[in-house]
Amino acid sequence: MNDTDWQTQFRAVYDRGVAAWQAGRSSPHLMFSAADTAFLARIGCTAQELFDFIDDELAHGEPDYATVLAVQAIRRDYFLNVLRGQATGRVASMKDLPAKSAAVDGIAWLPRLIVKARLKLRGELPADLMYGCGGDRPFLRGVNLDLPRFLELVRDSGDDDRKIIQAVKQSARR
Repeated sequence: MNDTDWQTQFRAVYDRGVAAWQAGRSSPHLMFSAADTAFLARIGCTAQELFDFIDDELAHGEPDYATVLAVQAIRRDYFLNVLRGQATGRVASMKDLPAKSAAVDGIAWLPRLIVKARLKLRGELPADLMYGCGGDRPFLRGVNLDLPRFLELVRDSGDDDRKIIQAVKQSARR
């Protein structure tokens, strides 16, 4: 499936999810058909993840579709090229995440967001955790980043937390 094909199909699934949400079917199990869920799995996305993005956009005005697509493009590339199209079979536990108040170099939220981004890349987010939630977006705006750019930074930095921290600090100074 080439970039245009998956993006066209993703947009159609997204639009069906929006219509379902607006019709009152606002849960991942009610918003998407089995075919939609299967398509999402082939590109490294879950119904829960897409539901979370749609729910936040319709309830809170963000993230917009372009952001969702950019995040999914990064995840899809990681899923297909790093994970070879295979789910890891692991799901993180909420108790294993840093606290929201955890800080590094005086920057609260960043330790948690780094872990969330890595889980997003690997497809290991628990159902009750969203990469790009209402805490992540304002944090990233405050350091002059956005969801796709931060996800790329984490992907490109591998396990090097210090590289991520320095890049965030540098971005925040702009």
